[in-house]
Amino acid sequence: MRLTSVLVFASMNVCIKLAERGGASVSEILFFRQFGACLLVAAVIAAGPGLASVATTRLPAHVLRAVVGLTAMAFTFNGIVALPLAEATTIGFTVPIFATVLGALVLREPTGWHRWAAVATGFVGVLIVAQPSGSHFPLWGAGCALAGAFGTATVTILLRRIGRTESALTTVFWFSALSVLPLSLLYAGAAQAHPVATWFCLAGVGGLGGIAQIAMTSSLRLGPVSVVVPMDYSSLLWATLFGWLVFDVLPASATWLGAPIIVASGLYIVWREHRRRRVLTEEATAGSG
Repeated sequence: MRLTSVLVFASMNVCIKLAERGGASVSEILFFRQFGACLLVAAVIAAGPGLASVATTRLPAHVLRAVVGLTAMAFTFNGIVALPLAEATTIGFTVPIFATVLGALVLREPTGWHRWAAVATGFVGVLIVAQPSGSHFPLWGAGCALAGAFGTATVTILLRRIGRTESALTTVFWFSALSVLPLSLLYAGAAQAHPVATWFCLAGVGGLGGIAQIAMTSSLRLGPVSVVVPMDYSSLLWATLFGWLVFDVLPASATWLGAPIIVASGLYIVWREHRRRRVLTEEATAGSG
């Protein structure tokens, strides 16, 4: 399910770039992303446990998650539009790095020198890919991609708190539903006529985004985070392939050098987090015994 979500998200990113090239604004793309996902998730819930299952007493927490999530998505989409797919995807791999920093600062999670070293190494990889002194792609796009990654990492911190009482499906539903109203107002001012191909791409963004969201949520229900999250790095393979086949663009030489550094740092952070949680579980089990 996780590998499926990775492939579908990569396909959605292709639709985002094609829609923008076809004349659609990022505001329109955001609206269709969330509107399509909302319809699909609502249909899945209605056909399964029923809409009553997503009732919540933590609406303010969901509103905050929606605000942060939408902001992160807007930055991410601008990064996808401005950068080649492989570079946008590579910079997106900084989410575990930012999550480690936020976990230490906000949640006061113990973070040893191993993970701080991985954080520093990951940012070195970002500097290699972005090449601030170079001009192989817009720094505006790199900045948007980094801001999107930071926002996504912030969402993971919020989800750790929300997840204590809310199911994953409830969280996904409220994020989609709460996004539609403000995006509808934004869309009303940005809506314009498009060629048929662009409308298909916009529909693809919404449909594929919803499918990928459900597959990703299902993967977390079926397997531990330490097992499924590393599979996300396979998205670089799809981004490179789609970038070459659809846009005739291959990653720059700096990306080939920096991407492995970012991926390695992210995998190491995930592994250290897995080890830490396993030790805490064993200590709790021994204590209760």
